[in-house]
Amino acid sequence: MGLTALITRTIDHFYIGAIRKIVPQQVFRYLACGALNALLDAVWYFVIYNFIVAKRTIDLGFATISPHILSLAIVFPITFLTGFWLNRNVAFRTPHIDSGRQLLRYALSVVGSIVLNYVCMKLLVESLGIWPTPSKLITTGICAVYSYLIGRFYTFVE
Repeated sequence: MGLTALITRTIDHFYIGAIRKIVPQQVFRYLACGALNALLDAVWYFVIYNFIVAKRTIDLGFATISPHILSLAIVFPITFLTGFWLNRNVAFRTPHIDSGRQLLRYALSVVGSIVLNYVCMKLLVESLGIWPTPSKLITTGICAVYSYLIGRFYTFVE
């Protein structure tokens, strides 16, 4: 059994009972892939920050990079690619379509998510006066819906 089949079967194992009645299988797989990628992101970040960057500031001469930002910069391409792979092969199941085109579309959708995160946080915190933590929760929900819809109707379509 390949990795894709193993991950899909594991996710589908939890697609039971009331969940099956409320959430479409593709949405469930998408949420599970997102949760898995978020977990991978946290683990990679911890390892890179603590053991590779080792909490050191990097002086490039023209700029200084703090360890948490350097770790973020190292982790981002890793979880970008794992997120793409999971969405392409598990959530939306489109491995037969040109991966280059999908990767470009996925990159555009990620840029859209970053912009949407920024705009929502600015609007909710600075314009509407909502506390940052609830604003982040609302923003995460909005971005998750945006990401699913973009993936479903743009990035991973034939």
